[in-house]
Amino acid sequence: MITKAIFLDRDGVINQVVMRDGKPGSPRTSAEFEFELGVEDELQRLRAAGFKLFVATNQPDIARGLLSIQALETMTQRVVAKCRPDGIKICPHDDRDRCECRKPKPGMLTELAREHGIDLAQAYLIGDSRKDVMAAKAAGSRAIILDRAYNHGEPADWRVTDLKRAVDLILRETAK
Repeated sequence: MITKAIFLDRDGVINQVVMRDGKPGSPRTSAEFEFELGVEDELQRLRAAGFKLFVATNQPDIARGLLSIQALETMTQRVVAKCRPDGIKICPHDDRDRCECRKPKPGMLTELAREHGIDLAQAYLIGDSRKDVMAAKAAGSRAIILDRAYNHGEPADWRVTDLKRAVDLILRETAK
């Protein structure tokens, strides 16, 4: 059983969100896809401490016809090359599809846990939205939200300013 596992949302954690009409969104093209500064180093710190890393991301623009499968695959390949996750789950559905994988439901997390033997009670999720936090809670995991201009007031177990501080917190909590 893997007890040292981190789930990472993609947009707003691994890569920058794209603001459209004042709302955060996912990149729709490779040109819009930009990694957050320092993401590779911070994930390496977690890996060096023995954590397995998993990406769980909602990509509803697929269902909405605003993101091509090819563009998503290109961005996913970039995430794999830079971040080297142990697993990735992508929900291509919109809310109206009522799937079990779309956060805030915990389907992607529970599926990764089954596939990789993850103890969800010991896992952390790092995200930037209420849906991320709700998925972590529904799965029985701990949630860290990265403070962004668009998510003030969203609840989580911890709120930190950036990925470095999230990693610092996880390493401090697991050293107890």
